[in-house]
Amino acid sequence: MSQDSNDSRDSKDPIGAHLGRSLAALERAARDAGLLAAARAIAAAMIAALRAGNKLMIVGNGGSAADAQHIAAEIIGRYKQDRPGYAALALTTDTSALTAIANDYGFEQVFARQVEGLGRRGDVLLALSTSGRSPNILAALRKAREIGLVTIGFTGLKGETLGALCDHLLVAPTDDTPVVQQIHLAVAHGICDEIERTMMREAPRK
Repeated sequence: MSQDSNDSRDSKDPIGAHLGRSLAALERAARDAGLLAAARAIAAAMIAALRAGNKLMIVGNGGSAADAQHIAAEIIGRYKQDRPGYAALALTTDTSALTAIANDYGFEQVFARQVEGLGRRGDVLLALSTSGRSPNILAALRKAREIGLVTIGFTGLKGETLGALCDHLLVAPTDDTPVVQQIHLAVAHGICDEIERTMMREAPRK
């Protein structure tokens, strides 16, 4: 099918076209051995940190900021099972900290400064960036590495260079920003399920 035909179909039915692109990308992700291996390694790294009494911090901009909050809520609250809360926080939610840091140090430092103040060796920083180029995300990852955090990146096909700052990198098999975000959240839900199941299996029985 030509690009003109695709454009015509998209303009006539943008909702159906978006769902079709999303479905195709999710199917590619489900068959992507590298992506699945990365997701399993990320789940294992998070589980190891939580077992050791460390915490997960999550950062992102725009829609990825909302995803950061969503993922943190699944971990500190619950995903599917009633169980103890696990330590997770999104660094996207404290408006006083965000605005003070941006005002005093520049927007590039809004996450790095929080990582510096809150992060401890052995904690995990999960950075969500569809482009892999956001200066505040890169600064946060650099600071996390200085402190000794485990660094994890979620990005899209155009952001693979983010891997230079990450111990683990998950690359969604698309460069369509909203679809990248959908895959990130779908994979994150799977990781939350793995964390919850594993931690619950290991929890002492009352």
